[in-house]
Amino acid sequence: MSVYQIDPLQDSRWADFVDVHPKASVFHAPGWLKTLYRNYGYQPVAFTTSPPRAELKDAIVFCCVESWFTGKRLVSVPFADHCSPLVNTAESLYELLDCISRTHGIHVQYVEIRPLSDGNVSFREKTGFREQEQFRIHSLDLRPDLKIILKSFHKDSVQRRISHAERAGLVYENGSSPDLLNKFYHLLVKTGRRHGVPPKSMQWYQDLLSAFKERCRIRVASRAGVPIAAILTLSHNGTVTYKYGGSDKRYHALAGMPFLLWRAIAESKESGARTFDMGRSDLDNPGLINFKSKWGTVNLPLTYWRCPAPRYWRAWSRAHLSSAGGYVLSRLPDCVATRVGEVLYKHAG
Repeated sequence: MSVYQIDPLQDSRWADFVDVHPKASVFHAPGWLKTLYRNYGYQPVAFTTSPPRAELKDAIVFCCVESWFTGKRLVSVPFADHCSPLVNTAESLYELLDCISRTHGIHVQYVEIRPLSDGNVSFREKTGFREQEQFRIHSLDLRPDLKIILKSFHKDSVQRRISHAERAGLVYENGSSPDLLNKFYHLLVKTGRRHGVPPKSMQWYQDLLSAFKERCRIRVASRAGVPIAAILTLSHNGTVTYKYGGSDKRYHALAGMPFLLWRAIAESKESGARTFDMGRSDLDNPGLINFKSKWGTVNLPLTYWRCPAPRYWRAWSRAHLSSAGGYVLSRLPDCVATRVGEVLYKHAG
């Protein structure tokens, strides 16, 4: 089988291909790949069995991450919760991965893929890829009637909190204006400090808004003129993805986040979306897994795979560095923490 290499940002076939492929997500979209390239210099590349000028039938997209600190690798794709290979059969997937790992794997430390679970695929038995990290992924089916969707939410933890927020008279805003972006980013930085996670730069979110246009929405809840919660969603191919969110801890009793998620779900349903993707959760964060599960979501395993096989020390060091880094970041001024994020994310991928 011949395998061809293409540039998704230059090949005019890519946008049409990911607009119709049933496994394509927002993380395959040109807007996501363009934002990665503009902010971090990650060069996207896709591998396909379709020859030049022929219609694309399959593809696996990667970004090349080059760092003096963390090495050089192919990742499908950086900062994505998931990014499934866009193939139609397990056999073509195995052949593509075998070709990529043999011919391109020699130039990088490893090749990483982040596919959604597929019962017909066996990476361990059929490829040289092995488990790297495991998560849970949460998605809500938007096809039932909206009243049925609302009833699927946990009565005390979700339904009553939504009602409480509506009675509290929160002001709701939805759009992509610079003012909404500033409110969202302010809350995002606050939340990052609480969790010890450095924020991405403001430029990252400006570029997402520019690349996705009306498919990137910011929703903000305010009380008495004070923004208390904000989320950012991205839409692609019938799925609305909740990707980023932030809140002011002082106002958590007002249930701003449940209020915004419910508005996003209802508006996504109204727009014709079929799925609301609530993103991944770390296995060591049972509180987040429990929270997302109470929204009537399907909770499935999500595994990242790497070739060659991952080393034990990498997972160990990741957990310890995260703990130590969180302690330091929580004590830095906002402007310094933001700058730290700009530097670190270049090497993370």
